[in-house]
Amino acid sequence: MKFAYRFSGLLGTVYRRGNLSFTRDGSSLISPVGNRISVFDLKNNKCETFPLATRLNIVCVGLSPDGSLAILIDEEGAALLVSLIGKCVIHHFYFHKPVHSVSFSPDGKKFVITKDNVALMYHAPGKKREFNAFVLDKTYYGPYDETTCIDWTDDSKCFAVGSKDMSTWVFGAERWANLIYYSLGGHKDVIVACFFEENSLDLYTISQDAALCVWQCDTELDGLKSMPPKNAAREKDAAGDDEEFLEEPKGEEIHGKANPSEQETREKVKYSRVAKYFFNKEGDFNNLTCAAYHKKTHLLVTGFASGIFHLHELPDFNLIHSLRFGSASGVGMAKRVIRAEAAGTFQQHGFISIFSRWTIHRNWRGGWEKHTSGVTAVTFTSNGYVILSASLDGTVRAFDLHRYRNFRTFTSPRPSQFSCLAVDSSGEIVSAGSQDSFEIFIWSMQSGRLLDVLSGHEGPISCLSFNPMKCVLASASWDKTVKIWDMLESWRTKETFIFNSDVLVVAFRPDGKELAVAALNGQITFWDHESAVQTGSIEGRHDLQMGRKELDKITAKQSTKGKSFTTLCYSADGQSILAGGLSKFVCIYNVKEQILMKKFEISCNFSLDAMEEYLDRRKMTEFGSMALIDGGAGDEDGVAIPLPGVKRGDMSYRHFKPEIRVTCLRFSPTGRSWAATTTEGLLIYSLDSGLIFDPFELDIDVTPSNIRKTLHQKEYTKAIVMAFKLNEKQLIQEVIEAVPSDEVDVVCSSLPDLYVEKVLEFLASAFEISCHLEFYLIWAHKLLMLHGQKLKTRSVRLLPVIQFLQKSIQRHFEDVSKLCEWNIYNIKYALAISKQRGMKRLAEEPSEDEETLDSDSDYLMQEVHKDNSSS
Repeated sequence: MKFAYRFSGLLGTVYRRGNLSFTRDGSSLISPVGNRISVFDLKNNKCETFPLATRLNIVCVGLSPDGSLAILIDEEGAALLVSLIGKCVIHHFYFHKPVHSVSFSPDGKKFVITKDNVALMYHAPGKKREFNAFVLDKTYYGPYDETTCIDWTDDSKCFAVGSKDMSTWVFGAERWANLIYYSLGGHKDVIVACFFEENSLDLYTISQDAALCVWQCDTELDGLKSMPPKNAAREKDAAGDDEEFLEEPKGEEIHGKANPSEQETREKVKYSRVAKYFFNKEGDFNNLTCAAYHKKTHLLVTGFASGIFHLHELPDFNLIHSLRFGSASGVGMAKRVIRAEAAGTFQQHGFISIFSRWTIHRNWRGGWEKHTSGVTAVTFTSNGYVILSASLDGTVRAFDLHRYRNFRTFTSPRPSQFSCLAVDSSGEIVSAGSQDSFEIFIWSMQSGRLLDVLSGHEGPISCLSFNPMKCVLASASWDKTVKIWDMLESWRTKETFIFNSDVLVVAFRPDGKELAVAALNGQITFWDHESAVQTGSIEGRHDLQMGRKELDKITAKQSTKGKSFTTLCYSADGQSILAGGLSKFVCIYNVKEQILMKKFEISCNFSLDAMEEYLDRRKMTEFGSMALIDGGAGDEDGVAIPLPGVKRGDMSYRHFKPEIRVTCLRFSPTGRSWAATTTEGLLIYSLDSGLIFDPFELDIDVTPSNIRKTLHQKEYTKAIVMAFKLNEKQLIQEVIEAVPSDEVDVVCSSLPDLYVEKVLEFLASAFEISCHLEFYLIWAHKLLMLHGQKLKTRSVRLLPVIQFLQKSIQRHFEDVSKLCEWNIYNIKYALAISKQRGMKRLAEEPSEDEETLDSDSDYLMQEVHKDNSSS
């Protein structure tokens, strides 16, 4: 089995902080999710997370105007220059201090970042190769406090910077004779956003106390005058001095003054405040947290801490619409579309999200909010059309994925909190374990009735698992036992396995002949449940490598001794097992050899707790760790900590540092992907075989030219074997599609047994992308009919391939059947209309109403005829 799994997707994560950015065409939205970025395709309703990550959570994203580059900056000021086309990191840079905002100029030649009370302008990285992608151009000083926001004019001549000192500064990107800097006041709180009007120097500034100031400039953009050139000799000397040093050039510095002298303001650009508006009504103290402005339509959208959004038309400040949900922390706007993207996570507020399974671009399918408490377990039935969920609210609910409704609700005779869930291979028996009454409840899916209550455990039930091949249920409990229940013998206890520590999870091998058990002491043991004999064990405690939390009193090495695996999953062929727990690592073990095959680090985000092996001594004081101090407490610039019941303040603010952990692991039915529910969200890892050259029994004579030569000679079987030896997917597709359909039977019968499995695997992947549906169905049918008996003898090893093929064919069957049903309905409708027309013609002279109906039916017939002819 191959273990070259790579990160391919992140689902179910929540937005924490950072700015949203629309692409130039407005069809995609780029959003930071933790220390990664996700691109939401708003037209096709898809989401893709890039396989790159920063060291800490991303706080700001700068997108180039052409949409090819992005700058990602984390909490400590470390920046990544990312190619959105190649989805890779181009350059690393460190700004040494936290950055508040970043923005490219509209012409794409410069970008500005703000940190502390300065604004730094850099040359934007070009298309040519450069040793240093970030070259400092100018440094702008002016604000007395931290800067908060940036906005550019449409021609990239000037930009505005907002600050916490309640002032807004307008700077020239070049040294204009009549505009070097300009300071604007008029606010009583922190500046949240500032926006230039389209093709103008007129400015809007918005403060946190929900006040809007409209500033009018007496000069147009074309009226900016260029500064006369400096002394060439001085520039030459300065350039020579710079070459003597190998340090990074500091660039030009521009120092602004809040109260310039009259001589400095003479013949300069002047601003005047023409209006001031207030969003809050009288007696309202709602903090404004975010804003966005669309210049072409003059629409301003503002978000408040209470979750209220307002849409205004400027400059007249006319309220168009207002809505309210949750709490606002980010707003994005493109063209005339305002979209809010939300994501739900498992085990939070009783919300269940369903995502499309094992596709390249992940799709959000739907969700339900039926549970009134946290969801503890979810599982599919074997046919994949029903999903069941267990919750702490004492219910197990079954949801139909066809109609997206809750069609069964299972409850216990007395209130119980369900901690685990299992369904048998037939989908008829549902079981759930309780963590307070120590009982297992059995229901019938068909009738919804409670069939039995299994007692015998003396501690909370931690896990349940049905045998895939037999009517046997395994239950694990904190009472240090695993019990095997036989459904055919009236749910009697068949075997009881006793362990030295609490049992956390059990899992059956796909063929049902082996049982894996993980206990609190960090061991994974394997059992033959029929003979009650232990067949092997793995000491996995040292493979977890737990990090040290900020408030831990002991080292990470000592902390690891108390950690264990909390989730197990067999691969589709049963040769490997996936294990994860309270750690940032996921381990794959070989079951037969009982050795570690590979470890995956699921996160490198140091904004999460328990990531570092050693704590920073600079964060330790004589009174303890600085992590005990809540951020913002007792600090003037920090966020005020609200008391219970107080509605004032930013209710969208939340400061927390969750611990990294893996709560559940599952392999895909094909074995080509596996998913993990973690602190960061639902991570998906898959095999990317398209970029790997992996030949099979390669010979010196096997070359693309020889393969095409053999194919030209109509030796199809030999050409197929040679193509699979070279193992290039495009070449294999070319060879197989060159075989005439009437020759498929002969080629399939002459194929060696070794290559039948490889052809089936290729057909399964080809069904996903190819339009030659009937041709590949002929191949699949002939291979299975001619080699079915031989394939049956090694069905366990071929199970992932067969399931992959079945899934691909089933998807096409559903699509084609829907199209056929729609065509049949249209034909029946057309026939019914035509029969009604014939009956009306035989009748007497129609009345006016009948003439109207007749004309309507004529119109409908014409429309149906047009639809059929176009299809």
